[in-house]
Amino acid sequence: MDLDNILQKAFSQAFGGEDFSWVRVVPATDARFGDYQCNDALKYAKKLGMNPRQAASSVAEALKGEAAFEKVEVAGPGFLNITVGEKWLEGRLAEMDGDANMAVAQSGAGRKVVIDYSSPNAAKQMHIGHIRSTVIGNALDRIFRALGYEVVADNHLGDWGTQFGILIKGYRECLTDEERENLTVAALEKCYVLSAAKAKDEDGVWKDACRAELVKLQQGDAENLALWKRFIEISIGEFERMYAKLGVKFDTYRGESYYNPMMPGVVERLVATGLAKESEGALVVDLSDEKLGVAIVRKSDGGYNYTTSDLACVESRVGEYSPERIIYVTDDRQQLHFRQFFSIAAKMGYSGVKLVHVPFGLMSFKGKAISTREGNLIRLDDLLSEAKRRALAIVEARDGTDGSDPASRERLAEQIGYGAVKYADLSHDPATAIDFDWDKALALEGNSGPYLQYAYARVCSLMEKAGASAGGGSGYSVATPAEKRLALHLLEFPGAVSRAAEAYKPSVLADYLFQLAQLYSSFYQNSPILKSESPVRERRLALCALFARVLGRGLELLGIEAPRHI
Repeated sequence: MDLDNILQKAFSQAFGGEDFSWVRVVPATDARFGDYQCNDALKYAKKLGMNPRQAASSVAEALKGEAAFEKVEVAGPGFLNITVGEKWLEGRLAEMDGDANMAVAQSGAGRKVVIDYSSPNAAKQMHIGHIRSTVIGNALDRIFRALGYEVVADNHLGDWGTQFGILIKGYRECLTDEERENLTVAALEKCYVLSAAKAKDEDGVWKDACRAELVKLQQGDAENLALWKRFIEISIGEFERMYAKLGVKFDTYRGESYYNPMMPGVVERLVATGLAKESEGALVVDLSDEKLGVAIVRKSDGGYNYTTSDLACVESRVGEYSPERIIYVTDDRQQLHFRQFFSIAAKMGYSGVKLVHVPFGLMSFKGKAISTREGNLIRLDDLLSEAKRRALAIVEARDGTDGSDPASRERLAEQIGYGAVKYADLSHDPATAIDFDWDKALALEGNSGPYLQYAYARVCSLMEKAGASAGGGSGYSVATPAEKRLALHLLEFPGAVSRAAEAYKPSVLADYLFQLAQLYSSFYQNSPILKSESPVRERRLALCALFARVLGRGLELLGIEAPRHI
């Protein structure tokens, strides 16, 4: 940010030429005392054992005559309160408006990141429990791309293991000819449930038959392999139908089966380096010294587990992509697994890639955990259909379609409903558990997706009425307190995007957008726009246009559509 550079130079001038790259300017906590503040003179004075106010005064003296500042004051024990000038502020707005990236620093240029998210199990329908990994992961995907990173979005499917022996046996004996002919994920899920129930019979005959089918599959039996491929193809088709509704796209679908051939080699290297040792017939890596317990890498029956699969996955991704980091978006119950897995990966020599786990809290509904036992395991398709139904009722009640055709109303209801579901998740810190509430999610007031979408539609309507272009050729009106607060917050957009990526929290960007919409509402209420005389009218419209652009782009980074009319 320009202001950081200005303050860093002032510190160098006041105290000598050491490195002051750590000096930062932050938005003021109270607009009565200025637009920005810097508390680093206080920190530096403590380090030198000098009077903090004197240190701050030295910096303020060095800033005299700085064109960007209207006023610099020393306050309290050594704070610097900074008021910027209108010309500087207009110039920064123009730079932002004229930049294709909206001043978002391309810090990721030339760097790669792999984001592993969603990861449903094949042959099962997606449900409400999948929504968090999917929308948080996709928002991070979009945010990192906005920072210039080359992103590989990977859907690590659960597409291998014991369940496929159960499925194949169930497919052959629990489905009708018609169901087998017109196979769906719902039918696969049905036959799995029926087959798994039979596998619990005391005589063990069905369970043994399922195990035999699994062994045939693992050994490459042509018939079982063809069935497995069909199951996976149908599953991915169903998943993609859900992802299309959510605006989510993946670069690769690589499930556990993709890494299965690599796992024996991983275990061999763990043994050869002395990391894995035998324990009760299994191979384990002892991480007790790190208070992480023992991680099994090969079970006593010779099978592998998630730790082995994830180690093979890292090896494959590093070899193929050479990523700077790999981000895993899963629920917080898997934290121990990831701590163990990351520790082993580092010991194997993969310390050059940063491995990041983004854990999220579980979602509940009406105060109850979402589970089959509770009877509230809502299918994702049903969740989105209900969101659309409720949004359509809002659209029709508001009569905001201007006589549009039913198809247009349906499309608008999808944009609002799906956006509401996403924002209800993304507006929370990922680590927070969420109790989903329809009324809060679809509210047109307060911190909700529809509220932000409505703010965008309202400013678009204003611009259309004015017949104004989105440019700021006449400059931007920043003279009144409401105008200035809005303008200053618009300039915080690049920082919000960067902070969201650094913290792996789309909620940082969601919070920023909600505050931005509130500031625009205050500006709109306090500043006549269309009735103002020229050139104030054009300058206020330019501010409105930039607000629309920032809000629309911010919603896009959250994966939420911004309709121009509601």
